[in-house]
Amino acid sequence: MQDALFSCTDLVKRYGNSTVVNQLSFAIHPGECLGVIGPNGAGKTTTIRMCLGLTAPDAGRITAFGQHMPREALAIKQRLGVVSQMDTLDPDFDCAENLMVYGRYFGLADAVIRERIPRLLEFAALTHKAGARPGELSGGMKRRLSLARALVNDPQLLLLDEPTTGLDPQARHLMWERLQWLLQQGKSILLTTHFMDEAERLCSRLLVLDHGRKIAEGRPRELIAEHLEPDVVEVYGDGARDLVERDEFASVRSLAARIETSGETVFFYTGSAMPLLTALSVYPQLRTLHRPANLEDLFLKLTGRQIREEG
Repeated sequence: MQDALFSCTDLVKRYGNSTVVNQLSFAIHPGECLGVIGPNGAGKTTTIRMCLGLTAPDAGRITAFGQHMPREALAIKQRLGVVSQMDTLDPDFDCAENLMVYGRYFGLADAVIRERIPRLLEFAALTHKAGARPGELSGGMKRRLSLARALVNDPQLLLLDEPTTGLDPQARHLMWERLQWLLQQGKSILLTTHFMDEAERLCSRLLVLDHGRKIAEGRPRELIAEHLEPDVVEVYGDGARDLVERDEFASVRSLAARIETSGETVFFYTGSAMPLLTALSVYPQLRTLHRPANLEDLFLKLTGRQIREEG
């Protein structure tokens, strides 16, 4: 594997008595998408802020393109593209003007930016909206414009903090298509997301964080195979919870390697689903869904099903 473009070693960040990032290390290599997933409060946003030089770590080291962050932050940022969670487009400028003004922040000549603008608008499927202001755009259009803006300096590495949050399925799929195209062009991406299908679709490797620590790292399908049984049977309907609460269903429970409940749904994790499905078929009031284990199952097993509040 080629040398890392970007690496973090033993990062620590504390706020008062709370350690929000704890001995975190990872690296991003050319042409790969590293996904960072974890529940609220896991340390994802703080990690991104340290990677951008917006927050200084209390311990550890960040290097990018052979340079040190935050000491050489300005030089590093010249080679980064950033799409934050929040909309930071200038509402007073149209799409083309947003790209022009942002390009100037990097010291690019106006002639160079003008040459790039048509390609960037085409990439974002916004050629027909070049003269429209952000307030006239849909949510998906705004996110694509933000991505195009992040590419104005032709960065080697993109840092994307939940880039598809709030988008409808069609807009998300179009965004995924654009990100996959960038990876095919050799760009590298650091992506935080709450969408497990997005992480599995885009990421060559995943970093799972919880309470500021790395609890797992690897390729999505390899992590699923390492931590989960291959088959999942979801059971819901009248009496589903009786399967885990009443002694008379002990023989059904014995057919699963692991059982979890969420609300009125019971999740049976098993290496072979057919015996379990046969046993459940005699209870017509129950409904079942048989599927392969996925990244959401992995996420919930490693971080728990309890809801984490923001902040």
